[in-house]
Amino acid sequence: MFLKKIYPFITLAIVSVLFYSCNAVDDKKTVPETKNLRLPVSVQDSLVLSLDKSPMDMSYYPADYPKQKMVTPGMANPVARVIYSRPQKNGRIIFADSTVTENVIQHYGHEWRLGANEATEIEFFKEVAINGKKIAPGRYILYCLPYPDKWKMIINQNLYSWGLHIDKTKDIAETDIPVNKTNVEIEYFTMLFQQATGGCNLVMSWGDVRAVLPITFQ
Repeated sequence: MFLKKIYPFITLAIVSVLFYSCNAVDDKKTVPETKNLRLPVSVQDSLVLSLDKSPMDMSYYPADYPKQKMVTPGMANPVARVIYSRPQKNGRIIFADSTVTENVIQHYGHEWRLGANEATEIEFFKEVAINGKKIAPGRYILYCLPYPDKWKMIINQNLYSWGLHIDKTKDIAETDIPVNKTNVEIEYFTMLFQQATGGCNLVMSWGDVRAVLPITFQ
């Protein structure tokens, strides 16, 4: 009589255990291994992560300012920083004249955003001067017209654009800087600040080309 009374409860317990076990097996089949999961970078790329071929970078003057500030609380603001993306040479011709139409990144005499993706931004935290032209504190875009022997560097106020959408009415300063050839091949376009007499230099290198923009502190 006792067994008859508890039989329904035993049956229910067995069914519950079997149901849970089946679901656990199904879960193992449907959930991919964590080590194989990669975050999407776009709606079209929902399953596989395609690393940006031109990663964003930021350089400060003084160099490594955020790290220095952590060590020295109350440190004065930096003088400048540049925010840009770093395209890779990847076997291509970086600069060429318009007769070269294949495997070239940038033609001479055409506007270049000094990088990739969004327009390159430069920010000054105090008044500076470029080629004698005073530049007020603020954020700007920086672009250039490259030539074999020089780059025409231009500072412009048309911020926040993908690519380079130039409004020439917002140019505020320009200067020509010489181009030098080096013995070192730089795979990724690189921008960094270096200390200089009376200010700093923004050094730009890619391939075997090196150009330097002098910035004077006021």
